[in-house]
Amino acid sequence: MNAKVYEAMNDQIKHELYSAYFYLSMSAYCETENLPGFAKWLKVQAEEEQEHAMKLYDYLLDRGEKISLKAIEQPPVEFKGVKDVFTKVYEHEQKVTGLINGIYAKAVEANDVASQIFLQWFINEQVEEEKNASSVLAMVTKLEGSLGGLYQLDHQLGMREAD
Repeated sequence: MNAKVYEAMNDQIKHELYSAYFYLSMSAYCETENLPGFAKWLKVQAEEEQEHAMKLYDYLLDRGEKISLKAIEQPPVEFKGVKDVFTKVYEHEQKVTGLINGIYAKAVEANDVASQIFLQWFINEQVEEEKNASSVLAMVTKLEGSLGGLYQLDHQLGMREAD
């Protein structure tokens, strides 16, 4: 495997695990704000991010590469409300999309067709991730100032099941 592709994928494991930490921190915040539905949505999201990290982990091992786990920084623990949380979720997903696209570009440059095919799943996943985050953010924004609406949305998001 090309060294640049390997390094980028190995780093992405850290980014995916950070994403899980990030969403878990947001979930805890929502729990403390008595918004269990938002908390559950974010906790399911955290679990998904862990699965993404393991996909990369397994792929690298399947390619005969060594895993070099990197330190994960502490995520923020304070937020200004649900809109702030989902603004950060959406911005974070956009950042992850950029990281995945960067790995894909390295795979193209290295003519690593297997990695390009593997990364296609992540590219499609990021389209879905950004859509979901922007959708919740749009709903939260529309409901700003409506406690009843916010609590209805909280209930709706609490029905999210792991994929």
